[in-house]
Amino acid sequence: MSDAVNSNAVAAAPAATSSPPTRAYSGYVLALLTLVFIVSNIDRQILAILIEPIKAEFGVSDTAMGLLTGLAFMVFYTLAGIPIARLADRASRKSIIAVALAIWSLATAASGFARSFGQLALARVFVGFGEAGCTPPAHSLISDYFPPQRRATALSIHAGGAYIGAALAFLAGGWLVAHYDWRVAFYLVGFPGVALALVVWVTVREPPRGLSEQRSAAGTSVPFREVLRFLLTQPAYIAMTIGAALQSLAGYGVMTWGPSFLSRVHGMGWTDIGLGLGWTIGLAGCLGAFTGGRLADRLGARDARWYMRLPALQAVCGLPFLVGFMLLPTTAAALICFVPYYLLSAMYLGPLFATVQGLVGLRMRATAAAILMFIMNLVGLGLGPLAIGVLNDFLFGPIFGQDAIRYSMLAVGVCGAFAGIFFWRASRRLGTDLAQRRA
Repeated sequence: MSDAVNSNAVAAAPAATSSPPTRAYSGYVLALLTLVFIVSNIDRQILAILIEPIKAEFGVSDTAMGLLTGLAFMVFYTLAGIPIARLADRASRKSIIAVALAIWSLATAASGFARSFGQLALARVFVGFGEAGCTPPAHSLISDYFPPQRRATALSIHAGGAYIGAALAFLAGGWLVAHYDWRVAFYLVGFPGVALALVVWVTVREPPRGLSEQRSAAGTSVPFREVLRFLLTQPAYIAMTIGAALQSLAGYGVMTWGPSFLSRVHGMGWTDIGLGLGWTIGLAGCLGAFTGGRLADRLGARDARWYMRLPALQAVCGLPFLVGFMLLPTTAAALICFVPYYLLSAMYLGPLFATVQGLVGLRMRATAAAILMFIMNLVGLGLGPLAIGVLNDFLFGPIFGQDAIRYSMLAVGVCGAFAGIFFWRASRRLGTDLAQRRA
């Protein structure tokens, strides 16, 4: 964050005794954790392009598929996320990531063996349980490998893994569905994660907490109720969490139902859908995430409020392109609008995650990230796909038929623009709250 803010923030904390890692090794850890995040998002998002064939085989409704893509995953993801993060604030973070990766990879592969809708939903529950151990420990590790002035950039690179993973899920999933079936897709994306878990376990070193800032964590842990009480006294954290939840609601809703939208409304084949969405999500998403992080680090060096001003501006600027994607009549025009929409929607992640890590003490970082992710995913991944499915079945479906998905997705997607109000409110308190952070 800005030098002025950093100098006021718990300057009396004792210095860490270990030497900082080399830039090369820090870069390796970031690349490896980003690869883990890519795998996480492949396993999570592969289901989006498999909605139509799974729905046809098991004979279920859009509401049921909304439950499968959202709440079935979220059940254990939300229940396990905060306890695992609490463990990560006390124990080895790299070990937690390695074990979690093995669990969700095996559960993804097991999804291909499901012989009923209930069995598939159960497998997705365990995917959620495993993925709960991915992001909060990774954010805490990255914050110890990268100092505050480079942290938003590093976390934006890590966040870009979500878009690469979703792109690969669409590209590979579309091709596999066209040439094989949906079960093969689960096998091929699930099993390689077990080998990657071993690489994380063996090659990542667990750094002392506070290493990048050359300060040490006081004590052994902070009780959860104290972390929660502290966060509830931070207006910036509360406002940015509400904004992130609204942005996540729109993002997960649009991403999950995007393939079905292009199939039903524009009549695209699965290979073309995978190519059309995959490349856009991968390239525009990564460019947006990286650009957001770099801009936040540059502008935030002069004024920390830019860490939240940027997300506020992008949330509003993306709305016209979302409307174009949903309502323009031709496939080419819709896909052209999707590019700037997705680029803008990705820009908030790096500044958001870096700000959370800067607001709290060293032994609160994984827990604060987990609480944020809990709310983002409960609202976004849990309710976004479900809301679109319900709107398809019960509100817009009887009126518009196959075109119902246009208006269901637009109704949910517009929520992302309202996130800008809360990000702007967070920016107004950010300097004060950063200066009052805990050791």
